[in-house]
Amino acid sequence: MSEYQFRETEKKWQAYWEKNQVFKAEDNFNKPKYYTLDMFPYPSGAGLHVGHPLGYIASDIVARYKKQQGFNVLHPMGFDSFGLPAEQYAIQTGQHPAITTEQNINRYIEQLKNIGFAYDWDREVRTSDPSFYKWTQWIFMLLFNSWYDKVDDKARHILVLEEHFEKTGNQLVKAACDEEVEPFTAEDWFNYSEEEKQKTLLKYRIAYLSEAVVNWCPALGTVLSNDEVKDGYSERGGHPVERKKMMQWSMRISAFADRLLRGLEELDWPEPVKEMQRNWIGKSVGAQLGFQLSKSEEKIEVFTTRIDTIYGVTFMVLAPEHELVEKITTSAQKESVKDYVNIAKNRSERERMTEVKRVSGVFTGAYAIHPFTEEKIPVWIGDYVLAGYGTGAVMAVPSDDDRDKAFAEHFELPIVEVVENDKIINSDFLSGLNIKDAQMKAIDFLKDKGIGYAKINYRMRDAIFSRQRYWGEPVPVYFKNDIPYLLEEDQLPLKLPEVDKYLPTEDGEPPLARAKNWKTEEGYNLEKSTMPGWAGSSWYMFRYMDAQNKDAFVDEEKQKYWENVDLYIGGSEHATGHLLYSRFWTKFLYDLGYISVDEPFQKMINQGMIQGRSNFVYRIEGQNKFVSHGLKDEYKTQSLHVDVNIVHNDTLDLEAFKRWRPEHADAEFILEDGKYICGAEVEKMSKSKYNVVNPDDVIEKYGADTLRLYEMFLGPLEQFKPWNTNGIDGTAKFLKKLWRLFHDADGNFKVAEGEPEKQALKALHQAIQKAEYDIEYFSFNTSVSTFMICVNTLTELKCNNKTVLSDTVRIIAPYAPHICEELWSLLGNEGSISEAGWPTFNPDFIKEDAHTYPVSVNGKHRDNMTFALDAAKEDIEKAVLENPKVQKWIEDKPIKKMIIVPKKIVNIVV
Repeated sequence: MSEYQFRETEKKWQAYWEKNQVFKAEDNFNKPKYYTLDMFPYPSGAGLHVGHPLGYIASDIVARYKKQQGFNVLHPMGFDSFGLPAEQYAIQTGQHPAITTEQNINRYIEQLKNIGFAYDWDREVRTSDPSFYKWTQWIFMLLFNSWYDKVDDKARHILVLEEHFEKTGNQLVKAACDEEVEPFTAEDWFNYSEEEKQKTLLKYRIAYLSEAVVNWCPALGTVLSNDEVKDGYSERGGHPVERKKMMQWSMRISAFADRLLRGLEELDWPEPVKEMQRNWIGKSVGAQLGFQLSKSEEKIEVFTTRIDTIYGVTFMVLAPEHELVEKITTSAQKESVKDYVNIAKNRSERERMTEVKRVSGVFTGAYAIHPFTEEKIPVWIGDYVLAGYGTGAVMAVPSDDDRDKAFAEHFELPIVEVVENDKIINSDFLSGLNIKDAQMKAIDFLKDKGIGYAKINYRMRDAIFSRQRYWGEPVPVYFKNDIPYLLEEDQLPLKLPEVDKYLPTEDGEPPLARAKNWKTEEGYNLEKSTMPGWAGSSWYMFRYMDAQNKDAFVDEEKQKYWENVDLYIGGSEHATGHLLYSRFWTKFLYDLGYISVDEPFQKMINQGMIQGRSNFVYRIEGQNKFVSHGLKDEYKTQSLHVDVNIVHNDTLDLEAFKRWRPEHADAEFILEDGKYICGAEVEKMSKSKYNVVNPDDVIEKYGADTLRLYEMFLGPLEQFKPWNTNGIDGTAKFLKKLWRLFHDADGNFKVAEGEPEKQALKALHQAIQKAEYDIEYFSFNTSVSTFMICVNTLTELKCNNKTVLSDTVRIIAPYAPHICEELWSLLGNEGSISEAGWPTFNPDFIKEDAHTYPVSVNGKHRDNMTFALDAAKEDIEKAVLENPKVQKWIEDKPIKKMIIVPKKIVNIVV
């Protein structure tokens, strides 16, 4: 029999799709649209392993299914190609990051095409391509030229703000801005110099330059985001990271906090992701008040959600980075404070937030005046207080806060109970009130005394936007008298210059400072920092809608048609980084009228991780001898990871092992039943564990369709599951069985015309119904099971009916497109099966007209009998009693009763 030749078939149809642009998204605004997208991949040098395509296969199934249903499908792929790994490789080797990135992208594309994805490759984008980052720079310019109007709750052009200043100064303006903005009149504005005006506007701009506390990594020579720091060390390379103040570009994302919070309610996203965003945004309703320092004009500003506990405040704690620390520390405490600050600044915020059992701090020597009792309370510093949250200072209430209590107990500070059974106690005029009433009365007291006010606060801080790196988008800014100005639009893209090294300069300036004449034509210095990795990925979903447009980042009409992403698949690790920033940029572009939607991704699914399944061999200690897994307990052994690619169904290929480890070429092997059986364990896929499986190897051995089906068959998309090649044979056999349905015993293609059998139609339409439901609800693993059941049933029925088989391959095509394309072609059809439509489910074909009853005598099963659903009870009784198998067990015994439960059972009691 002629077997299915998957290698030739898959190459044939991949070439056909590319040549005929089968998956090219149309600019046909009359068709219903569907936009499915995978999270922007970063092209690493290692290429893809089998865990990476999991989400891609799922989105590809949906894209192909929607295309068969008649949708105009946008299913693009591109690369988030600015990144630290390429830069680090450039630093080590001197090779330009663009070369490394190009090589990595080409490798990814080769692998993705081998898997047979239905991408519109004409729309491919790369964030490091100047034709793309020209528009990232253009969006930055929009952000620089905008401010946030709190009255209209939207971003507006900076010219509108200047008009306000010209008419009434800033005293009537309600805007998101720096805290230290001084009030000025229209006359003041008129008298300001150009330099003073620009400095003032910088305090209102959405993209602005200011001094900020950042994660500085001296070894990498760059600022790192909080996500790139773990336990005080860089995630990449493990280098020490310190907290320091630097002039940085920032984005005023905090202005959008409430809208980002409200917008989550309308999104069809996993609830854990939405909750992570809610926690990151961290909305708190409370009060802001000032504590006057004793013997000083300075005040410590604090924000609290529990102003009702104000009488329980027995000390204050400042963040080590707080600007007042140096000013208020007494000479006696100077050295201890300095030492503490140096240690604390090198600990990441994440570390300081999570290590709740670790208590540390130092007394400043200063005292503050309690605003309600007017008593003196000590001011400490402690690293559990963060400079980036609230005001960077807390009024400590140890009776009502766990971390304050731990601090107080550790340093033997007073603790005053102020809440008992939801009533306020020991609190003067607040005593006896419930918590809510006490809060309102305390806020009234703050207002009357002029020392505070009610306030809504957000944990989310403005996003640091600059990186001291080479491999990123240049910021389109130059400096005149140390004030930033934008380049003209016709000067975009501002391309990365050539440099002699990709390191910071000897005096610590960013790598761009190494470029010759990094200045404007007028001689002004250009910005030396570059944009962060999230810049391009914050808007790339809109570029796919109009990837080749040289005149706009996206055509208005095309964007209105595609709107936003209907299905977004990617990892949950991006919940508070990429997803939050892209939502922010989308809302900003919506405010300015450049797009018609204010959310980028309508539905999102987080795919789980495919974990590695490691294999082990067992070496007898002190000998070059290995013992099989089942016998290892008889010896003293050492377990060693072995390359999973030379293990099949846990059986080690001994010759391959000897070639892989030449030092064991002469080793002895103690076998079980003639085989060396390896041990196994589920772990993360890692080169060091030799459990990384390359999809190219799987495709070479089994084919891309087998890989696609098997990844879906492993389990629900959202769950973590181990990669186990032991089960892949079953998926490969299924495809061979599908192929044989269309061929006779001699391997000749043979299908029959005519009316299909009822049982065949039933099996088919059960599969159509299930496949349609599963794709709509993203339950891909159960569809694969359904296909297997359907093909098994058709095989048992020896069904080769053309109508049945045509519809069968149409529903399997999104999962296993190559074999289905070939069978569709053999059936005499022209063109791609993806353009052949989706079969119409007919419920009449799965209606039951008969039921098979288990027949029992005295509760014991004796036979099965099939009756029409409308069969009369008397007819069923008569047929059962005439059944020879039943008669054998009844004999001449009298029948007490016969129980017939419709569509359930028949039971005779004798």
